[in-house]
Amino acid sequence: MLARIAAELGPWSWWVAGMILLAAELVAPGVFLVWIGLGALATGILSLLFWTLPAWSWQVQCLVFATFSLAFTLIGRKLMASRGASSDEPLLNQRTASLVGRTATLQEPIREGRGRIRLDDTWWPVTGPDLPAGTRIKVSASHGRDLTVEPF
Repeated sequence: MLARIAAELGPWSWWVAGMILLAAELVAPGVFLVWIGLGALATGILSLLFWTLPAWSWQVQCLVFATFSLAFTLIGRKLMASRGASSDEPLLNQRTASLVGRTATLQEPIREGRGRIRLDDTWWPVTGPDLPAGTRIKVSASHGRDLTVEPF
């Protein structure tokens, strides 16, 4: 059945396949079928040019389609990676990193390198030099949930 449709459509079968793949991208988003669809459209362009040549068999067409699809996928992947998602809140999902540079008062003393501070409405475990409660400190780094502090 597919062979009959391809034979009736001739070189336009690649254009139809490309459009179907591009339409499928709308149903299943992920920006992957776009590159394969573009590969089919590029193969369709070559089919319009070479359809009458005996060397332009279905095997050659499939190899050209696979090559174009791979090339467009690699180019598309590189383009998508180079876009770089810049954000107005780069530390939005990195709460401890967003606390670096803040100052606070030690609520509990730092003993043997461990203590706690209260920033906003949260208690945070801290590491740093031994300091008494009430000392003004500055958050200098974050490691997971722990904050590294130094006297301010």
